[in-house]
Amino acid sequence: MRILFMGTPEFAVPSFEALVREFEVVGAVTQPDRPAGRGQRVVFPPVKRAALAHGVPVLQPERINRPEVMAQLEAMEADLFVVVAFGQKIPDRLLAAPRNGCINVHSSLLPKYRGAAPINAAILNGDTVTGVTTMYLGSGWDDGDIILQEEEPVFPRDTAGALHDRLMVKGARLLLDTVRLIACGTAPRSPQDHSQATYAFKLKKEDARVDFRRPAEELDRLIRAMNPWPVAWTEIKGEIVRLWEACPCQESGTPGEILSMTGQGLLVACGSGSLILKKMQRPSGKVLSGLDFANGLRLRVGEILG
Repeated sequence: MRILFMGTPEFAVPSFEALVREFEVVGAVTQPDRPAGRGQRVVFPPVKRAALAHGVPVLQPERINRPEVMAQLEAMEADLFVVVAFGQKIPDRLLAAPRNGCINVHSSLLPKYRGAAPINAAILNGDTVTGVTTMYLGSGWDDGDIILQEEEPVFPRDTAGALHDRLMVKGARLLLDTVRLIACGTAPRSPQDHSQATYAFKLKKEDARVDFRRPAEELDRLIRAMNPWPVAWTEIKGEIVRLWEACPCQESGTPGEILSMTGQGLLVACGSGSLILKKMQRPSGKVLSGLDFANGLRLRVGEILG
């Protein structure tokens, strides 16, 4: 079976490599190269690097819905399109092109958490279970018929990064099982219950702001859900400070008040309970322990943060 793969970030790489090992992947469609980092050096998307390593042709359209791009993809005569975190909506014309359809790997148990940030949403909402879904793409966002699903536990101290890495591997395995079923003509197809759909929209920097008036347990989930991106933050002495790791505690005080500074970190009161801030970072600085950060900025017990 001839497969055209569409994907961009690291999450898509294990899925791509699983398919390359077992099927004929005729091309990899990914986002254009972008400048990144402090030096703004142009970097290849992870899927492009993987495709080049396997000798798979790479296409990087700025917009996949341009007529000349769609014609080029149709001319590849793929039997199946596989989409994993591509970053652009697939137009209806392309959905109808391959004889076996167009399938997707999504990192939630659909119809829960349709959208761009399902992993973050699972941690933000305190879920104990999430998972991955393979589905046929429809004309809407993540609303197509389900093929396979598999659960994954959300552990109490999971960050979005840790959960991402497990779902990335699980998604690749589930995708391979799915494509094998499609190749045999035995893939199941179950419509989603749209009345049960919830959404996890693309994150913005403001979503990661830590407001110490909120409960400590809620802020702990926020900090873990925003790690490694976009990273939780607050303002301290007029600076944006990133909060990489924290732990909820029971001590109380005025929201934002520094209650103590110990080797464990910086203990800050919240709307209910408190947080030990364990890893913090000033703009363009290194990630420091809470105590080293407090000493460097000459913070004192009783000061109000945020």
